Amino acid sequence: MTDVYLEIGPKRVFACATGWPGWCRIGRSEESALEALTDYAPRYRPVAERAGLVFEPGDPVVVERARGSAMTDFGAIEAIPELDGKPVEADEAARAAALVRAAWELFDEAAAASPEELRKGPRGGGRDRDKMVAHVIEAERSYARKIGVRHRPFRDAAGLAALRADIAAVLAEPSQGGPVVPGGWPARYAARRIAWHVLDHLWEMEDRRPAP
Repeated sequence: MTDVYLEIGPKRVFACATGWPGWCRIGRSEESALEALTDYAPRYRPVAERAGLVFEPGDPVVVERARGSAMTDFGAIEAIPELDGKPVEADEAARAAALVRAAWELFDEAAAASPEELRKGPRGGGRDRDKMVAHVIEAERSYARKIGVRHRPFRDAAGLAALRADIAAVLAEPSQGGPVVPGGWPARYAARRIAWHVLDHLWEMEDRRPAP
């Protein structure tokens, strides 16, 4: 079985696999969110394999329902479920950090393999490649502050590598389950939120590449 929690907004629902940071999909109902999550298992598999993990998900089992908000309906996970308050042991922390690093690597590879101009989205919008990459990096710099990692804006690969190294170092440490810093995020939620945002845009980039 695959443990899943649901973040339930006024109009939309996220289904998130608790043990696989970043494997979260959205739907207009609990059923459609769970179906979308299952449909994306093959796309998550390369992340797990890159992290050196065996990925054999079973049927999803809902272990918690968390109240979402307008942000949920907008299309971003936001609610911090109660299960994120449980202590994070060393093996889980190392595993989460490995999965986040794998998401970064695959995103960077996808960006390198994609043209600058991407196909427009269903409603004629969407960022092109370089703006999408810049958006992901700036979001990570913001997310990092939620776990006590602060970096000034940068424009080089060395700055990005330093930011990600510091984020991964925090995520790889065991924790008691509370916010890593006052007013911040629990480590388990931080790993999920960071990986989800990277993978959501990775898959968007792949889907919006021009047809050959």
